[in-house]
Amino acid sequence: MFTPSRRLRHVAAAISSTALVLVTATACGGTGTATSGSDTVTVYSADGLGDWYKTEFAKFTAQTKISVNYVEAGSGEVVSRVQKERSNPQADLVVTLPPFIQKADESGLLADSGVDTSAVAADNKDEGGKYVSIVDNYLSFIRSPRATPAPSTFDDLLDPRFASKIQYSTPGQAGDGTAVLLLLQHLRGQQGGLDYLKRLQANNVGPSSSTGKLQPKVSNGEIMVANGDVQMNLTSIRDDKSAFEVFFPAEANGTRTTVSLPYVAGVATGAPHSENAKKLLEFLLSADVQKTVGPDALGVSVRSDVPADTSANSPARAIAGVTVWRPDWNSVLSGLDANIAAYQKATGS
Repeated sequence: MFTPSRRLRHVAAAISSTALVLVTATACGGTGTATSGSDTVTVYSADGLGDWYKTEFAKFTAQTKISVNYVEAGSGEVVSRVQKERSNPQADLVVTLPPFIQKADESGLLADSGVDTSAVAADNKDEGGKYVSIVDNYLSFIRSPRATPAPSTFDDLLDPRFASKIQYSTPGQAGDGTAVLLLLQHLRGQQGGLDYLKRLQANNVGPSSSTGKLQPKVSNGEIMVANGDVQMNLTSIRDDKSAFEVFFPAEANGTRTTVSLPYVAGVATGAPHSENAKKLLEFLLSADVQKTVGPDALGVSVRSDVPADTSANSPARAIAGVTVWRPDWNSVLSGLDANIAAYQKATGS
């Protein structure tokens, strides 16, 4: 049975050494060790799309007779694993989050796939053809219904009534946590964002390398507010019946902004089954598969010709009225180490 853990991608730091989970997905399902041969393709992916992958990989195998070996890990660990295996490549297709996909490209770990990405907007793909988003996703926050009155702005989160009742995943260790830092600096300036997070420390429970572990804490009322991402949070509400609400804290002028955090794919340099990787990437970007992204994966399709799913529990509905910021991830990557060090100094963490 295809059973990857749900939120492992938030557990690892960019340079962490967390264990990877490996399953083999075929048209009949099943678990096991990655197999070799011309009729296979190995995917290293950040966690979060497991259930969607299960269905779509089975369709791919049925159509092509190519079995999919799926390895999942933290978003940084995916790239770290590919880097370690550089002399003996094992991965064919790499899927992770920004800025880790940019790190992979910068390190020479990605090859030009040659896949047609014309239906994907320019800000969701590399102009050099090394990587392309397959599912769009966004930073979000969650609040307990017990938090009354419900906080709705960033300034509300500084209220003393939330002392030891707020927790966000640690920047530099979790992709969503890093996005919190980047968003606040985008809204308030680099130093202003650091100053805000320093003030928020009075209410922050403490560091967390896992964003996913914060969901049950909000759901059971242990804490009142946490960060997350739209896909993860909506999936938890749908599948786990979690008791929390998704929201996007506003600035003083009422504007709400989020960060695009897509799942991005690229063919690995030296991939042992590069042609199969290209076939799988083409399949995942096809209109038929992209139409399932909204209702099944609770993400947003990256194709401009696929209408957004606007049903009640859809990401498109969740981000209605929210400005989506798409950072220059290459610039983010170049200054990330210094920025994280400044964050740690400002917050004493």
